[in-house]
Amino acid sequence: MCGIAGVLSSAPVDPLVMRRMVTTLRHRGPDDEGIWIEAGIGLGHRRLSVIDLSPNGHQPMVSQSGRYVLTFNGEIYNHGALRSALESEGVRGWRGHSDTETLLEAIASWGLERALRESVGMFALGLWDRHDRKLFLARDRFGEKPLYYGRAGKVFLFASELKAIRAHPDFA
Repeated sequence: MCGIAGVLSSAPVDPLVMRRMVTTLRHRGPDDEGIWIEAGIGLGHRRLSVIDLSPNGHQPMVSQSGRYVLTFNGEIYNHGALRSALESEGVRGWRGHSDTETLLEAIASWGLERALRESVGMFALGLWDRHDRKLFLARDRFGEKPLYYGRAGKVFLFASELKAIRAHPDFA
């Protein structure tokens, strides 16, 4: 179990607010915490290390190309097969062995729709496309992992739990 959270705003995202949101999810991931902020987007993560226990699995994770940033909760059961398929297409330079990295590079190589279609597992995610400046939220086909989202004033928020959304100062 991990915890994810995010903010999309027309104003710069406050790192302290992002940290407060992520801290509410500490029980979902005691092994690591991360935030990534760029202007009006903030992604946060609490990590429970399962597959790659090294720091190479730290999230939010940026793709090799730098285009995509991912915060991910779940497990991709067939990530070994996906990684082999990506390697046969020329993807190299893996940082670690996490299913998150495999999914992220699948998205970068194949696009979000195909990467999700090829993925077998349980998950919820927030993906920021730095090139097109678009946020994508997705869950597995059965919705096994929680993903809440909504607006607080002019700010769009998402998280694994409602208490992370309530931690944002614009939430009423």
